[in-house]
Amino acid sequence: MTKNDLTPLLNYIRCSDLTYQEWVNVGMALHYEGYPCEVWEEWSRTDVDRFHPGECRKKWSTFHGSTKPVTGATITEMAKRYGWMPSESDYALAWDSVINDERVYVDAECLDITEISEPQGAAWNPAEEVIRYLETLFDKDDHVGYVTESFYSEDEEKYKIKNAGAYAFTAGQLIDKLRKYKEIGSALGDYDEKAGAWIRFNPLDGKGAKDENVTAYRYALVESDGNSLGEQVSIIKEMELPVAALVYSGNKSVHAIVRVDASNAKEYADRVNKLYAVCEKNGLKVDGNNRNPSRLSRMPGVIRNGHKQFLIETNIGKANYQEWKDYYDDNLPVPENLADYWDNMPELSPPLIEGVLRQGHKMLLAGPSKAGKTFALMQLCVAIAEGGSWFGWQCAQGKVMYVNLELDRASCLHRFKDIYEKLGIKPNNIKNIDIWNLRGKAVPLDKLAPKLIRRASKKGYIAGIIDPIYKVITGDENSADQMAHFCNQFDKIATELECAVIYCHHHSKGLQGGKRSMDRASGSGVFARDPDALLDMIEIFPDEETRMKRKRGATAWRITGTLREFEPFSPVHAWYEWPIHNLDDSDAMKKAPAEGDKRDLNRKSQESKQEGIDINLADLDSYIADKLVKGQEVTEDEILKKYKYSHSTLVRRLKDLPQYKLKNKKIVSTETEQ
Repeated sequence: MTKNDLTPLLNYIRCSDLTYQEWVNVGMALHYEGYPCEVWEEWSRTDVDRFHPGECRKKWSTFHGSTKPVTGATITEMAKRYGWMPSESDYALAWDSVINDERVYVDAECLDITEISEPQGAAWNPAEEVIRYLETLFDKDDHVGYVTESFYSEDEEKYKIKNAGAYAFTAGQLIDKLRKYKEIGSALGDYDEKAGAWIRFNPLDGKGAKDENVTAYRYALVESDGNSLGEQVSIIKEMELPVAALVYSGNKSVHAIVRVDASNAKEYADRVNKLYAVCEKNGLKVDGNNRNPSRLSRMPGVIRNGHKQFLIETNIGKANYQEWKDYYDDNLPVPENLADYWDNMPELSPPLIEGVLRQGHKMLLAGPSKAGKTFALMQLCVAIAEGGSWFGWQCAQGKVMYVNLELDRASCLHRFKDIYEKLGIKPNNIKNIDIWNLRGKAVPLDKLAPKLIRRASKKGYIAGIIDPIYKVITGDENSADQMAHFCNQFDKIATELECAVIYCHHHSKGLQGGKRSMDRASGSGVFARDPDALLDMIEIFPDEETRMKRKRGATAWRITGTLREFEPFSPVHAWYEWPIHNLDDSDAMKKAPAEGDKRDLNRKSQESKQEGIDINLADLDSYIADKLVKGQEVTEDEILKKYKYSHSTLVRRLKDLPQYKLKNKKIVSTETEQ
């Protein structure tokens, strides 16, 4: 659809709802925008009560120049009134996104064509056909519209309805009449067997037969005469459309009365558009003029020009619209056979960080607040931009976008310059780093991702770094379901931009040394399982002699990894000496205890003993943790008795175990109260 193509918008505008002048305005707008009269005429045919052959062309000839012309904007505004919503590309309808995105699941070459045959003899009971139709589609108290009177149009060379027909009877009343008279003429009125008869598939209010008289938006009509009858039936069945009634029209098409279960007119229009788009994509050439909810369909049980209009089947396909939508709404690729690729395997994505992360994949850097994670990620930006190394791993050279969600703009820029200068690297390729400063302007990631993709789509980035993610998290951090949806946004960014996505997250509260590296990130375990590479930073405590050799205030860190694409690597050790991290894989660093592990707790215990306090922190931590994991309470009195503490001693010991606290004379986990 081009930007100025107005014809899809006409599908949203119900001609029967417009005043005469509004109808004329549509014609004037189409004339002004250069469309042929046939477009206006074809759309006008949807109002069967008001349309008269030749009227559009007669009126069209009077449309001449005006100082205040009616333009295409008039059609746009009318379409908005009926539910159309413009997107960023002005006329990018939901229809287009469906056509582009939804999968084709009807294989025309493998289609098992279902031929239909008209019922004969005792199998043909006209009154029972209508009864079965009414019982399937309506409640007994629903008012039903139908038309039996017709006339032959010489201009169009076909039979047409003579009037709006009947609409005052309920389904229950019609069923009673059909059972009483046992034939259609006496119950519903005589009809011309050359023309057949018609029935409306949505209930009415008993006061009219227009869209405004529809009381429930249950069904939509899917009709196609662009395929053979057998193809129509076969495609409808193959698509698993939630069909309440499938009727042979007595001519070139079958009429599928499809459940759409809409709650209002706008939702009805949206669902019908979706339904028609998926049908078109799967080879069913749908008549687009059948969109309005008060539309007439062919009545089963009558004769039309020598052929029977009859019910082919009822209640086929999925049970309802939502079940069908869940079935077809699938963008997954088709299964592939390994044998097809065994001797010609596709190339792997090249590494972005050698031995750690491939280009186009995802990586999470996790650690506590004092680890210098932001500086580490900035240092990674520099390594990618200049083609250098990061924590000893060689990086591919290319463009990188750093999405800054936390620092003010000036601080962020200064930090990059400080890192370059401290590393002693000349900024020969500084143009490879783009910074998107979003402090105070961040939005949830599901809203940010499309904007990021749009801004970065033509930049050729090989990596995008988002720091930190807590600023853009959507949903409950501890909910696996909600965090899975959140992490899917990283997949979307990586796939759309064909670049690596690297993001930063914090540790949960408390000591982390006793946990596996993949269990330290705060919130749901999805954070650890989702990325292709998880790097975790934890503080370590080398001996005093080793520490004295470093810059004052330096902290020591151990980096471990959980990798999906590469072999595990040995822990990497580094000193965080503002503003950079410097490698140090000395034996002293390798042997240093990590914060909160047993060696660290024993170290703290020894320090406590030197202060005259007899306490084993590791044993206390283990005892409390074991009981809490089992869902058991740990009371203050229980601990005082077991360890022979005073209240003040217990309070001091819990300061060394910040993952616990006293609350109402019970020891509880601080992690569960985040």
